[in-house]
Amino acid sequence: MSSAFDDREKGFERKYQLDQDQQFRAQIRRDKLFGQWVAAQLGKTGADADAYTQEVVDSNFEKPGDDDMIDKVSKDLKGKVSDADLKKKLGEFFGQAAQAVAGEKK
Repeated sequence: MSSAFDDREKGFERKYQLDQDQQFRAQIRRDKLFGQWVAAQLGKTGADADAYTQEVVDSNFEKPGDDDMIDKVSKDLKGKVSDADLKKKLGEFFGQAAQAVAGEKK
């Protein structure tokens, strides 16, 4: 009987690990989409857009949460887009990223 409980616990642990992995991959993908969108708003293309996108992704590792990334992008856009609109865009991109990650096969 205890092995059934052990198996169930291991199943929950695997599910939790998978969920955390998908959440992280979706967040990274969201940050890339967001960085690409901001780069386009700034008129950056090609290698400049790619480099800027990486800066945006990296900025989100400075502090927990998204405020560090929003602050960086807001300063770069010089008030052209409100923080509320930036957060809304992040939400939209997270939805797209989560769907893409969920659709991937391992």
